[in-house]
Amino acid sequence: MALENYFNYFTEIEECFRRCRGTPNLLSTLDWALIESWKEAGLPLEAVLLGIERAFEKFARRPARFRRVNSLAYCTQNILQAAEELSASEGGGRSQRKEKSSPAPFQPAEIRAYLERNAGRLEKASRLGRQNGGQVLAEDLAESAAALRGIGTQDFEKSLADLEELERHLTAVEEKLTAALTRASSVESLAEFRREIERELARCRRTMTAAQIESLERQFLKKRLFEHYQVPRLSLFYL
Repeated sequence: MALENYFNYFTEIEECFRRCRGTPNLLSTLDWALIESWKEAGLPLEAVLLGIERAFEKFARRPARFRRVNSLAYCTQNILQAAEELSASEGGGRSQRKEKSSPAPFQPAEIRAYLERNAGRLEKASRLGRQNGGQVLAEDLAESAAALRGIGTQDFEKSLADLEELERHLTAVEEKLTAALTRASSVESLAEFRREIERELARCRRTMTAAQIESLERQFLKKRLFEHYQVPRLSLFYL
């Protein structure tokens, strides 16, 4: 996936869904988790957008439409089918698109501000955790904040030269945070998150494979943990 497509993945999907639906509705936690699971699985942006459009075209042909499409979950089967078709077409010209030059997806000032902003939010969450008696979590959050500030200072120019490597670094920090947040959560909180996951997945479980469901469950839990502890996502995907 080209860099500009990778970092515009969420924005393009959100805009396509809103355009097809015809209303500026906000995406749900499940929708976010679905997008992340598609990104994690390497589904091309082109296939996702095509699948969404096909799903709405199919919905429009129904004889009676008393409801709206309220979630990206409705589009899952069409998206997976579009991805299979694109893969079967032996690249569908993607190799030619990769050869075209494209502008950098972000400006240096944008990345620096993003790193600083997230470091500040992590430090705030660390202070809050310490006040609530979560010393270990507070230290983990502070360590992650320090890692971001390190990237934004001595390693910044090197990071700008290779955004893919920077993304891998940020993803690694984010995964460590996920583990820390999970450890810090009570059994009751985790159980409630999982019940919420089950409720949300009921609408699309039958249309997905076991691997896809596992990925979606993981992404959903991750998003809820970060929201619960008021911790920012670190990937450039969220810039």
